Amino acid sequence: MSDFQELIKSFAKTREYVRDFFVYGFKTRNEFKNKSPRTYDNERRRLESWLGPYVRKDHAASGANISLGIDSNLLDSNPLFQVWKTKSFTDNDIVLHFLILDLLQDGRALTAEVITDSLLTEYESLFDTQTVRRKCNAYAKNGLLEKKKIGKNVLYFLNQTLALWLNSNDNIKEALSFYQMAEVFGIVGNVLAEQLDSQNQIFRVKHSFFVHTLEDEILSALLQFMNEKQSIQLEIKSSKKGSPNTAYCIPLQIFTSTRSGRRFLCGYICKSKRFTCFRLDAIKNITPLGQADEYDFLVKKLNQNRPHLWGVSFQGPEGHHLDTLTMRIQVKEPKELYIVDRLRREGRGGVVTRLEPDIYKYEIEVFDCNEMLPWIRTFIGRILSLECTAKSVEQRFYHDLQMMYQLYQMDETHQ
Repeated sequence: MSDFQELIKSFAKTREYVRDFFVYGFKTRNEFKNKSPRTYDNERRRLESWLGPYVRKDHAASGANISLGIDSNLLDSNPLFQVWKTKSFTDNDIVLHFLILDLLQDGRALTAEVITDSLLTEYESLFDTQTVRRKCNAYAKNGLLEKKKIGKNVLYFLNQTLALWLNSNDNIKEALSFYQMAEVFGIVGNVLAEQLDSQNQIFRVKHSFFVHTLEDEILSALLQFMNEKQSIQLEIKSSKKGSPNTAYCIPLQIFTSTRSGRRFLCGYICKSKRFTCFRLDAIKNITPLGQADEYDFLVKKLNQNRPHLWGVSFQGPEGHHLDTLTMRIQVKEPKELYIVDRLRREGRGGVVTRLEPDIYKYEIEVFDCNEMLPWIRTFIGRILSLECTAKSVEQRFYHDLQMMYQLYQMDETHQ
């Protein structure tokens, strides 16, 4: 039986551990059906080690519910950045890390053979040349080192231009403090700020989606393949069903919900010849499949369709290309004209028309009117009628009203 290890090798595995408790939290030990009790205990111990101050335990009849309680409004940094700093390493990894970087501090460009000899003569550390070369190539790929080829020799050197610029620019600390809280890949700003021994003393973000950092590894790969205009294979695991699935698409754009914070990949499915959105937190792995010749044409086609996109769905419940929704509402003029302003501001291109005093009509064409229902319900009490070419949407709206009448023991005359 292997010993418990706080650090783990795969970031994808780290992401799963944190998401189990943070996103899908409030589960007891017995509710982790797909994992053994020992695995659950190990995951819990890792979580308590990484994010101890934010772990909450709520006792229930079935056992203790473990979850994460994080309020972005109160914090100066994203605690989930810690999951990026949990990668395991070997003794050779840590020794080579410090010795190679220290050896190249003076700006020299050295071959792997010279670095290996210098490690022995200057630090009395014996390593195989191939091991040193692999480590230098890995650091060059990750940006820690740079390399150049002169004749048959490959030279590695440390470029400190960025480090010197950061240390000489006092204002950069404030910029990094803001960036780590408000932008994509905030972990970059967090790590640079730590290198400068700087802490965020200025900024707080009221509505910050800290969980985004768990998806940034996937997002980084997607942006790379989008930049290269490649088609890809997605390995997807549904958060509801838990079953794995495979999808093939051409990645085109990233959508972010301003309401829920969820991020989606919008891609084109060649087999079905339609656009589809995939939740980033459901994507487990990405494999590039090669160049997509029609990439620019598909981006143009997507931009033409976006004005008719309410959320992320490109197909309504009844399969129509576009559905039309018409809503008549009552507005007491002039003191409630702010309602009309709200229709125009939040209506995403819908047409607002004054039919008669105190009566306005809102009309829009979208792919999936189902996505509009949460917004439409915010006008209940003012809605005089609602019609939709997707009759299932219309029926759902009125059915929900009937359920509400029954819940509050009202009849329709009180609406």
